[in-house]
Amino acid sequence: MVALFLSLLLAHLLGDFLLQPTVWVKDKKKKKIKSKYLYFHVGLHFILLLITTQFNSNYLLGVAFVTLSHLGIDCAKLYFEKKKTEKLWFFVDQLLHLVVIAVVVVYYFPVEISITSLYSQQNLALITALVSVTYVSAIVLKVLLSKWSDQLIKTDDTNNAGKYIGILERLFIFFFVVMNFWEGIGFLLAAKSIFRFGDLKESKDVRLTEYILIGTLLSFGFGILFAMLYKGLLQI
Repeated sequence: MVALFLSLLLAHLLGDFLLQPTVWVKDKKKKKIKSKYLYFHVGLHFILLLITTQFNSNYLLGVAFVTLSHLGIDCAKLYFEKKKTEKLWFFVDQLLHLVVIAVVVVYYFPVEISITSLYSQQNLALITALVSVTYVSAIVLKVLLSKWSDQLIKTDDTNNAGKYIGILERLFIFFFVVMNFWEGIGFLLAAKSIFRFGDLKESKDVRLTEYILIGTLLSFGFGILFAMLYKGLLQI
């Protein structure tokens, strides 16, 4: 099962990333279904799938399904994506390809999925912890730091970069603690300090310094707190 999944995934990664020249991508976007490179691309995937599955005739139906679905997904992407939705369609396209691969693997190696198992204590604890450490913490931090942010941020026009950086930061900390890799937290704190050093050094605004330091400590604290609570729940 795992071997088949890795074989199909390797063929996809090689065909979509390593062996797809930029000129192919540009020509497909311009000519869409009339582009010869679209069919070169799909044909290359077919060959790669045969190679990675070692030309096993038992997987020929699955290889054909993956190949044809790849053509259909790519065509949909070419006709529906716009300039503003290029990033979205990139991830949608890759997700759909992965779903097709998963479907083929399950077809050859049926897996029983119990709905009740999704509601196990471990899964519920993990989902609750992840929601808390990402978006719940982000909202709590926004409220706690409003005293400083209202004075420092003069406009509502923001791309929310700081919010997502904080979410990623707390996720890293969460998994570092869960894996007992406490050294990773020190490395993350050191890396952030280096990038923030210029802001703190060049700015004479005490409020900015307070905002950065308090925000960092609270963010790290929330990441550690929810990781410890999650580990504690698993032991109950």
